[in-house]
Amino acid sequence: METREKGVQIVRPGRAVRNVAAMRLQPDRQRTIAGLSASREASELEKPEGVAQDQMRANLESLRKIGIDPYPHRFERSHRSSEVVDDFDRLEGSEVTVAGRMMAMRGHGKAGFADLVDVEGKIQLYVRRDEVGDEQFAVWELLNVGDIVGARGEAFRTRSGEVSVKVKELTLLSKALLPLPEKWHGLKDKELRYRRRYLDLISNEETRDVFRSRSRIVHIMREFLVGRGFLEAETPILQPIYGGAFARAFETHHHSLDLKLYLRIADELYLKRLIVGGFERVFEIGKDFRNEGMDRTHSPEFTQLELYQAYADYNVMMETTESLFELLARELHGGTKFTWQGQEIDVKAPWKRVRVMDAVAEVVGEEALKSKEALVAAAQAAGLDLGDSQGGELPGFGGLVEKILDELVEPNLIEPTFLIDYPLEISPLAKQTADDPDIVERFEIFIAGIELGNSFTELNDPDEQVRRLGAQVEKRAGGDEEAHGMDDDFIMALRHGMPPTGGLGIGVDRVVMLLTDSPGIRDVILFPAMRPERSE
Repeated sequence: METREKGVQIVRPGRAVRNVAAMRLQPDRQRTIAGLSASREASELEKPEGVAQDQMRANLESLRKIGIDPYPHRFERSHRSSEVVDDFDRLEGSEVTVAGRMMAMRGHGKAGFADLVDVEGKIQLYVRRDEVGDEQFAVWELLNVGDIVGARGEAFRTRSGEVSVKVKELTLLSKALLPLPEKWHGLKDKELRYRRRYLDLISNEETRDVFRSRSRIVHIMREFLVGRGFLEAETPILQPIYGGAFARAFETHHHSLDLKLYLRIADELYLKRLIVGGFERVFEIGKDFRNEGMDRTHSPEFTQLELYQAYADYNVMMETTESLFELLARELHGGTKFTWQGQEIDVKAPWKRVRVMDAVAEVVGEEALKSKEALVAAAQAAGLDLGDSQGGELPGFGGLVEKILDELVEPNLIEPTFLIDYPLEISPLAKQTADDPDIVERFEIFIAGIELGNSFTELNDPDEQVRRLGAQVEKRAGGDEEAHGMDDDFIMALRHGMPPTGGLGIGVDRVVMLLTDSPGIRDVILFPAMRPERSE
């Protein structure tokens, strides 16, 4: 029987959706599903895909013929699987109602078992003909692995000790029409896992755990900053002028305004406007987009945490970083130590602080830092491709330093390390150090050889900012697509006065990689960018 509330069909516990008159089955409908053995140990998943699909479609039609609605609107359950298992001592012998996807089915004549999986875990269903009756047992025999069902029955423990539900009433909630991946090994094809994440989530508990952890990490980040007095902000994703990083942007067009717009590459310049406006601590966790290559740590669409704190500098940002990572590790791993891809990591403060020029000198020698020519020779001697062999121009001194860092230094920074004090040439938004006008107060975060974040003592001198962005405009005019443009509105904001400020950006996807022992960025993005599938 069914009830309706405001036009919505609701399946109450103990009320299977069916046409009672039509459930007076004919003998030819009281049969085992064609092609299944009596034991049902060989499931549909082990058949050729086309055969399994045909059978699932035939089962759907048979269910409709006997009055079963294969797609009811709603179902009310009393417990999730973990609640029944964890609280079994209290629930034993009580009636429970559970719901989920059937991931395995086993049968023995007039009885059968199914593994029912929901968001909390798994519980076994035990279905007997003499318990549910001929009509419902016929429905049971028309179900397939992958179907979503609800079950009302008694919580009990089998002779083998497994907590189960002795089903009194079974309700089909959604009929699957495509078979799941091969059941015993889960979905192993990585490309297929990324393209059809829903199958990966169905098949692999480890994947579900990664994305549960991702959600928890973002929540911890947000609560950490709110607890320190930060205001969460939302800044434009579509921007008329993009900035805040060296990157090529995605372009789009606003038809009503007849305006070219860009997907943001960073949140920085808008968040700094908020500092100018008087919000002294602001942050945003959101999507950024960079039209660049894809690899183990790069995705064109990624999630970034950016925060800005008035009256602070990059030293305060280092302490903030250490505190945040310690908290994340303790919450996810119970302490500051964990393993990533076989490497033991300890994020306990204080972290190493290494000056960029010292790190470069260590790999190419002090003499190489005395001139651009010496640095070029040292980089070439180390086997680095500087781009000139393809007819391109050699990078400047700062670009050479960055190249050496990328290739020879950063991959070896396994324990948490701050690389500090970068060349001004590659840091146009950071404030110079007090003792060297060619060096800025900037750091990057490295753990396990992966860059996880970037921080500045923010430049708040509007005239100096104009000079630096002007140099970037010249580079852009010379063909450098990743150089900054001039943002006149941002400069106007700075001219109204921005207090001394520390800023920090952290790649959320990479942090999730690290804390979930995931090898690549696509493993921690639910729906990563992919090339179109090739048709056969």
